[in-house]
Amino acid sequence: MTALNLSTHRRLQQLPQIASVWEGDRRPLVSGMPSSADWTDAGAGSEPNGECILWVDGSQGMVRAMDVVTPETGSEAVVRTLLRAMEHPHNPNSPARPQKIVVSDRELLFYLRGVLQDLDITLDYVPSLPLIDEIFRGFQDAVSSRPPQLPPQYAEALTQKAITLWHDAPWDMFADHQILAIEVNRWDIDTLYASVMGMLGMEFGVLFYRSLESLQRFRERVLTNESLEDMEEAFLGQDCLFVTFENEGDEKEGVNLSIVPTIDAIEPVFGNLHPLEGLRSFLYDEEAMALMVVLEAFHRFMRQHRSKFEPDTFPAVSSRYRIPLPAEVIVDAPADEATKTATIAIKVSTMPDLAAELLALTDTDDDDASFPAVRDDLVPENSFLSLGVVPWDMLDLLRSGMAEHQPMTEVKAAGDGFPVVMIQTSRPKAKTLIGAIKAAGGLQAICFNPGADPFDSEHYDLGLFQTGNGDLHLFGEFGDDDPTHIAARKKWDQRCKKTNGCCGLIVATGLTGASRGKPQFKDMVALFEARSLTAKDLGLGTLQLRLAADF
Repeated sequence: MTALNLSTHRRLQQLPQIASVWEGDRRPLVSGMPSSADWTDAGAGSEPNGECILWVDGSQGMVRAMDVVTPETGSEAVVRTLLRAMEHPHNPNSPARPQKIVVSDRELLFYLRGVLQDLDITLDYVPSLPLIDEIFRGFQDAVSSRPPQLPPQYAEALTQKAITLWHDAPWDMFADHQILAIEVNRWDIDTLYASVMGMLGMEFGVLFYRSLESLQRFRERVLTNESLEDMEEAFLGQDCLFVTFENEGDEKEGVNLSIVPTIDAIEPVFGNLHPLEGLRSFLYDEEAMALMVVLEAFHRFMRQHRSKFEPDTFPAVSSRYRIPLPAEVIVDAPADEATKTATIAIKVSTMPDLAAELLALTDTDDDDASFPAVRDDLVPENSFLSLGVVPWDMLDLLRSGMAEHQPMTEVKAAGDGFPVVMIQTSRPKAKTLIGAIKAAGGLQAICFNPGADPFDSEHYDLGLFQTGNGDLHLFGEFGDDDPTHIAARKKWDQRCKKTNGCCGLIVATGLTGASRGKPQFKDMVALFEARSLTAKDLGLGTLQLRLAADF
């Protein structure tokens, strides 16, 4: 069992102790139960997707700390949240120690007794936790009161229209600046302006803007704003309906939608964006009705005119279609509606002049094209990463024994050894990593550069690989106040100075075996020798996290 550091123990003892009883527990969340205050999971199923850790002051009736973790996370997370409840509680609470803690899990009680000993806190088991029970009942009530993603009477038909859209693959025909006008003139909608996402292979779908002004304003704001806050504000400022496609394997395996072979793995997602509503991942009746007929008209237009759209061409094309209305739509039509007919006339037209105008907007931003983007797709997830040194005699063995070796001329043998970045992963992923580096022209340089996440005001020391084709690849993101990394980075700089900037990357296997974290010579499969660059050499300044837009 992990114990608290003595310094942490002393710090907690110095907190004032209040005559309160705190309740603590961790409970499973289901999709749709809010880990944050949004509606993006509305209408989803009830599969567990995490666990919520809560610490509340039962005497005051207030939440002091809360966290959401994966089910696999150990009991240490409960203690971390408890320490936050003591030292950095939610407002308006003040830092304090409770007089008593009660939990309804005997295993957790045993664990806490071992960790919190000598803090003068009484720990006890109770069969129920009234305040936490009430909080979770509120969560469940909120989930049950949310509407489904689609109105039930339109769900099957609209989902089928989305599947047809996926098979039509409009992203193979249209770039996102090639806008189509779809005249509806019903359900308080005059014209929707369709912008297709997916030609860059990042995200697939269609945005149906309610006005040209909203479409143009969004694109202008994305091109002129750099901070994450500005990008988020521009995104939420759109006024549109949307259909996008998600692949369940994306989160688990990082699968690119562009290589998904069938529709079976794809789930269509419908929703609405509005400057005053924000993002809403469900549709009301009139929105669903409008989207059904618009998708059908869009499908007919692509089927009729696909041969006219060669690469880099966007001719003026226009067609009218009479779209049958589903029986549910006719029944739901307002009694005072003059045209309760079984069909609706829809006109679909390309807008080549607008496409040229929008393309010109992106062309003016070409000055930024030379600024290198940092990619995060080279180093396999969950790899073990370390900064270290290889003794000079060991380096000679590695050079002669590696299956893959990228040599470097005139390496100065000075200091205690050759500074290296070590990446340990599984054997298949190691082969993929090595192949990707070779395909990119080999490893040219290893560098560190300051980075910042403006969304949460965090600052980092970013570890970067520069490959032969000039691309930068993130291999590590280290907190600028992490004492372990600060010490390792200091030694790295000192060693690189002694070797005149010579350093290397070692790729090793055995991540899941006994040599995890301490790869042996037999586990090392590749050595890339390269140059060490400073942030000044790169000349990039502080790199900021930015949203990637698919246009």
